[in-house]
Amino acid sequence: MKVWIVMPARDEEFAIGGVIDGLQREGWRDIIVVDDGSRDRTAEIARAKGAVVVSHQRNLGLGAALRTGLEEARRRGADCAVTFDADGQHDPREVRKLVEAIDGADLVIGSRRSVNIPLNKRFGNFMLNLITRLMGGPLLDSQSGLRAFSRRALEAIRIRSDRYEVSSEIVINARRLGLRIREVPVSCYFTDYSKARGTTIASGLRIFFRLVRLRLLYG
Repeated sequence: MKVWIVMPARDEEFAIGGVIDGLQREGWRDIIVVDDGSRDRTAEIARAKGAVVVSHQRNLGLGAALRTGLEEARRRGADCAVTFDADGQHDPREVRKLVEAIDGADLVIGSRRSVNIPLNKRFGNFMLNLITRLMGGPLLDSQSGLRAFSRRALEAIRIRSDRYEVSSEIVINARRLGLRIREVPVSCYFTDYSKARGTTIASGLRIFFRLVRLRLLYG
């Protein structure tokens, strides 16, 4: 199975080198980093580590970065693509678990298990998971950045959103298309660095309204 890791990244020069090193130690050499308008050395470091770097000239958002990365993985003949956050919260050893679970599934969600998830993020994730379910998706850790896509899913799912609502959109879309969805527990590590990144309560509200708009688009 040809597996590509897809990593959206913006201004991650302090973490991305170590994240790529960890993936490579686990045997994952085919890595696509989507540099989403970074103003630091993110792209330079990723390229020096041997990753394929695709750059957006300006910041377009998480959804746009995932769309670019997954399209590139599909173009390069991926049988499976695994999305992986660049801030160091995911364990590279968990990738194999998702790749193995894709046998018999089309979309595998890495459901995060951590005792140190900040309360605001825990609450925000709960609310967005609930909203995702109400809009047609299963109640998984829909906001997890650790996911595996089968070739069928890569060809079927078309991402429309540009921002953080993409995480819910992927799950809703997969259910709507009749794709087989599986959830596997994974570890995650929220450092002070990763706690400061990602969604906030304010961004959660913006995600909600964008999801409503997407729901109207999909019908």
